[in-house]
Amino acid sequence: MDSIIAVAAALLYAVAIATIVPGLAQQTGIKIRIVLVAATAALICHAWLLSDLIFNDSGQNLSILNVASLISFIISLVLSAAMLKQRLWFLLPVAYCFAAINLTAANHLPSTFLHHLENDPKLLIHISLALFSYATLTIGTLYALQLAWLDNRLKSKKSLAINPNMPPLMLIERHLFKIILVGNLLLTATLLTGFIFVHDMFAQGKGHKAILSFMAWVVYSVLLWGHYQQGWRGKKVTWFAIVGATLLTLAYFGSRFVREIILS
Repeated sequence: MDSIIAVAAALLYAVAIATIVPGLAQQTGIKIRIVLVAATAALICHAWLLSDLIFNDSGQNLSILNVASLISFIISLVLSAAMLKQRLWFLLPVAYCFAAINLTAANHLPSTFLHHLENDPKLLIHISLALFSYATLTIGTLYALQLAWLDNRLKSKKSLAINPNMPPLMLIERHLFKIILVGNLLLTATLLTGFIFVHDMFAQGKGHKAILSFMAWVVYSVLLWGHYQQGWRGKKVTWFAIVGATLLTLAYFGSRFVREIILS
């Protein structure tokens, strides 16, 4: 049954992508209702699959693939909800593509990393904050990439026609820094709860997570300071966002990828 659900979710994500991409390429209208129905059905299937993969009688299976699939679900859910008010057509295909890949991998390449979060609510708070901070800052990085792409097209004058499916450049920039600010606040809370609740945070094999996460926090803090105090824009903002997201990805998934996927 899980395999059927995974295939159904991947196909529904593909339908949503196939509906969006031609509108972006040809600057034509996008059938919002089809995208919304396909994305909603895909998210329902994705959530159903995650509940089967993560929750079992032995605890919660927070393997790297399950966590990656959960994060991609959160990102797709947030962007799909925002689609109703904002033109996020450039971001949605990227998010849906990663969601389809992650849920397929989680279903067909099973791995185990059991926790008993019901017995440790403080750890549950820390992990929840970590998930939402990473998802939020990843969305911010997608916004930064969209901003860089649009800025490049405008400067190179490759397309003089205004694509009705793309939001205004200044609106994207405004949303970008709001998202990064929220994400950095969540990351701050993640680090604080880690120091308070996780007693072995700097134990062998775990210390790099705290160090890399703190480095990412510094990068995002400098980015926010540079924008609001020095007026940073353009490529500098994009590179800071990419560096911060890369550091967080290495912190959250680096050693576990080697341990759970490569070595096993």
